[in-house]
Amino acid sequence: MTETFLLEIGLEEVPARFVRSSSEQLKERVVRFLKENRLTFGEVQTYATPRRFAVQIKDLADKQEDITEKAKGPSKKIALDADGNWTKAAQGFIRGQGLTTEDIYFESIKGVDYIHVNKEIKGNASKEILQTLPEVIASMTFPVTMHWGSSRFEFIRPVHWLVVLFGADIVPCSFIGIHSDRISKGHRFLGQEAVIDHADHYAEKLREQFVIADLDERKAMIKKQLAHLEEVHNWVIPKDDNLLEEVVSLVEYPTAFSGSFAEKYLVLPKEVLITSMKDHQRYFQVTDQKGDLLPYFVSVRNGNTDYIENVRKGNEKVLVARLEDGLFFYEEDKKIAIEQSVKRLETIAFHAEIGSLADKMNNTEQIATLLAEVFSLQPEKVAHLKRAAHIYKFDLVSNMVGEFPELQGIMGEKYALMAGEDPEVAIAIREHYLPLTSEGKLPESEIGAILAIADKLDSIISFFKQEMIPTGSNDPYALRRQMIGIVQIIESRNWSFSLGQLLQLILKNVYGLKEPAQIEKLITGIAHFAKNRILQKLQTYQIAHDIQEAILHAKNDDLLALIKQARVLNRHHGDTNFKEVIEALARVINISKNVNKELVIDADLFETTSEKNLYVQANHLATIWDSATIEEKYTALENLAPYIVNYFDENMVMVDDSKIKENRLNTLAFVANFILDFADVRKIVTK
Repeated sequence: MTETFLLEIGLEEVPARFVRSSSEQLKERVVRFLKENRLTFGEVQTYATPRRFAVQIKDLADKQEDITEKAKGPSKKIALDADGNWTKAAQGFIRGQGLTTEDIYFESIKGVDYIHVNKEIKGNASKEILQTLPEVIASMTFPVTMHWGSSRFEFIRPVHWLVVLFGADIVPCSFIGIHSDRISKGHRFLGQEAVIDHADHYAEKLREQFVIADLDERKAMIKKQLAHLEEVHNWVIPKDDNLLEEVVSLVEYPTAFSGSFAEKYLVLPKEVLITSMKDHQRYFQVTDQKGDLLPYFVSVRNGNTDYIENVRKGNEKVLVARLEDGLFFYEEDKKIAIEQSVKRLETIAFHAEIGSLADKMNNTEQIATLLAEVFSLQPEKVAHLKRAAHIYKFDLVSNMVGEFPELQGIMGEKYALMAGEDPEVAIAIREHYLPLTSEGKLPESEIGAILAIADKLDSIISFFKQEMIPTGSNDPYALRRQMIGIVQIIESRNWSFSLGQLLQLILKNVYGLKEPAQIEKLITGIAHFAKNRILQKLQTYQIAHDIQEAILHAKNDDLLALIKQARVLNRHHGDTNFKEVIEALARVINISKNVNKELVIDADLFETTSEKNLYVQANHLATIWDSATIEEKYTALENLAPYIVNYFDENMVMVDDSKIKENRLNTLAFVANFILDFADVRKIVTK
């Protein structure tokens, strides 16, 4: 026999960004609980609104499955006495299992016989098992939590009711003092209590109280309402999945409506208008068929159409107040010269232990100039890069960015163009913040890409200098995000360079460091930090974990090359000769790993043909290595493998003659340097 099961947790309003993920987490935990308790079930449906998370499970068995469990007892030697009678040890084991000696059988384990019994375990009733579900709820985790009342228990928001039904029956249980019932809550203003007479009727009973419990149903309703407004007014409401998802999670009964604002506000940059509508009010923008912004907006009310005109006027009033502020700030900002704003940055701290924003811009300008040489930037663009680096943070002191921080860079571009700056300079000012996320949009201009790397490098170096290095999940200055941003830009631009050499140049020439130990410590720390971000990148390419480790321990510090080397290794992982190639290369590293001096190889000391052949091949590697593509390097190492196998077949390295032994070790160390430059192949699993 099966029944529908329902669990609903009623709460105070949950932040929209956590509604769907929290409901999915509840589903996953409940499903895991049912499986662990041997309860079979059918379709699983999640429901979520700002005030509730719910899971409805169809065809849940009314009892656990019966199982047969094998129990192992003492060995035969202990279980039987000399006369073949059951000992007290055997009898005690049997009593503990609730069985008799007639149920005993012997089974051998590693050559020793032990007594065993098969124990039938009857399943318990589902209603009994489900009473422990509050433990599952209590185990949920959230990015933000709070406690309330006198309890120290923390949850995403205070819990106010609990519905737990098995079919039409209440499953008796309690969670933080709240006892299970069949009474849910309807819409906060339009509905009343919803009495859930049966778990199957959950969505229907809530709908009667103006709650659309299904997230995807609410989303479909909103989409349909937006499409209707587009058709009626000949508008285009640009698709915005993130905003739509947020709005869906803000309401329980959605009703879309439109509002308007005066055309005079259209003189504002569209980013200001969109930010005022979308980020601050959760409104959808409206454009004409050509994509030009219109003086209208669309919002979604948490309720029905009653008094919708009052709601419209209220929203218009709120929006106009923000736009009026924006218009004032915009006009005031246009009166301020860029150099005046740059001067103000001298008084604003980037960080108390590091310096001002003006100091940061000075560092970035110098780093950008060095990068221009490394990346062979065309001479006519260098002047634009230096100008952009000289002023790129100026908009941070503008009135507009003070009111709308999310417009930093965007307003910098607008104001720079208005002040007559070259478009390349203006674009770089906006693009230096990119990417905003690990998979976000990247700078499209070359100057913007260099400025973005320079700005991020300065932040990383500055905080590493002060030993403010991210640990565990703690990264208050978003240095990981900035380093992965550098990696993303470098890969997109196909820029190849030695990170260690670049850092050496920057630390000496920009930051004036002279102490070799301090420089080496910083280079080592930042390079390791960068390589770990490379691993993060490799995961997106589904590179095998062992290959990731091999790349992490490579001597190469060219970030682009490391990514390409990992992808080449991963691509050849299925080759028929991959195992023998990697094992041959690894053998070279293993035997030469303790050679840490200048390598002197005397060809006159070679005794065998295989020695000479390996040396010739190693010299060939040296001649092609710097100019070869990553694929060509792998092919060269692949071709080297048979020579390595022949070498070890024919030669003993650790011979008594110290000169020959040292010469052979030096030869292998010479080869190992090329291998380790590619990857530490010892980390690759070849079984």
